[in-house]
Amino acid sequence: MAISDILASLDREIKLLLQARALLAGKSNSVAGTAAGGAAKPAKRAGKKRRLTPEGRRRIAEAVKRRWERQRKAAAAAAKK
Repeated sequence: MAISDILASLDREIKLLLQARALLAGKSNSVAGTAAGGAAKPAKRAGKKRRLTPEGRRRIAEAVKRRWERQRKAAAAAAKK
């Protein structure tokens, strides 16, 4: 298969997927903005950016260390069998 055939096939698939997405999203059959090759703009995130407190960061670090310890113990137990 030639590269041009592969590209044409991919373009057809993309067009069909965009049409299916538009139908599922409740839009009309035309996908004017995205069918031309431009990507749809992502939705802006509402509100302020969330930040972790030092206490929250410490709790997450401790939880991760406990998880790693459990995994190391499980791996050691599996190696003994």
